[in-house]
Amino acid sequence: MNAATTETVKDDTSSSFGPLNQVDAGLLNVGYAEAGPAGGPAVVLLHGWPYDIHSYIDVAPLLAAQSYRVIIPYLRGYGTTRFLSEDTFRNGQPSALAVDAIALMDALEIDKAIVAGFDWGARTADIVAALWPKRCKGLVAVSGYLIGSQEAGKQPLPPEAELQWWYQFYFATERGRAGYDKYRRDFAKLIWRIASPKWDFDDATFDRSAASFDNRDHVAIAIHNYRWRLGLAEGEPDYDELEERLAEGPLITVPTITLEGDANGAPHPDPGAYAGKFSGPYSHRTIEGGVGHNLPQEAPEAFAQAVMDVNTD
Repeated sequence: MNAATTETVKDDTSSSFGPLNQVDAGLLNVGYAEAGPAGGPAVVLLHGWPYDIHSYIDVAPLLAAQSYRVIIPYLRGYGTTRFLSEDTFRNGQPSALAVDAIALMDALEIDKAIVAGFDWGARTADIVAALWPKRCKGLVAVSGYLIGSQEAGKQPLPPEAELQWWYQFYFATERGRAGYDKYRRDFAKLIWRIASPKWDFDDATFDRSAASFDNRDHVAIAIHNYRWRLGLAEGEPDYDELEERLAEGPLITVPTITLEGDANGAPHPDPGAYAGKFSGPYSHRTIEGGVGHNLPQEAPEAFAQAVMDVNTD
């Protein structure tokens, strides 16, 4: 199968989306859900950790009903996405995930798309918008500007802020890696509860997403991502130039809407701290009603509306 060829597969973890598509894109064979007309304005929706494509289960039909072409890929290390080579380093550094997004757009012959996400997905969307603005029609980012660097990650934070990142320090140890591997579902459920303290999700909702963590590369990608952020793991030379550019904190010039839930229990910056990083048309929206970290799944109408509003056509 070449990079321009898609394959439809039945995946039990994604039955609510229907059959998934698979396509070779860059280093990966990417599993993704698609909704809406093929000729509509493209929207790429990127999930976070530890979540999956079902964060957009209610966003996708809202956008498809407005004739958007909606693409929702499993990130590397999730669901049916696989590395094409066993020899490829299981790299979780942020620039690598952004390159994955561009490779997917290339494989699907999408020249330009609205890119939107939360958590890791928001960081990836930010990077795409900052480094490849000609490929990004608009940006929707939960928690705003999340671009950082290893050097920034090495700087100590006040104790209360460090406490919020407890799992990052746990993952820095081999005990943490083994613990996450052994208890990945329990761990993820704990993160969901902490990050969205007012979201009353049921077991079926969690289990539907948790199945994607059974990907054989999931633990390696998650652990490398957090160790890389603290400067405890090396990246790959292929991404050095991109990371150098990101370390400069580049401005984002594309039309942008940032979102924040009023009950986000995960570490996140104050909106006032990043407003100046967006030099194009920009607005921020705080979504009220006990909305936590997984904003697209907790407030799908607000998320979908932001995508539609950032579309300037």
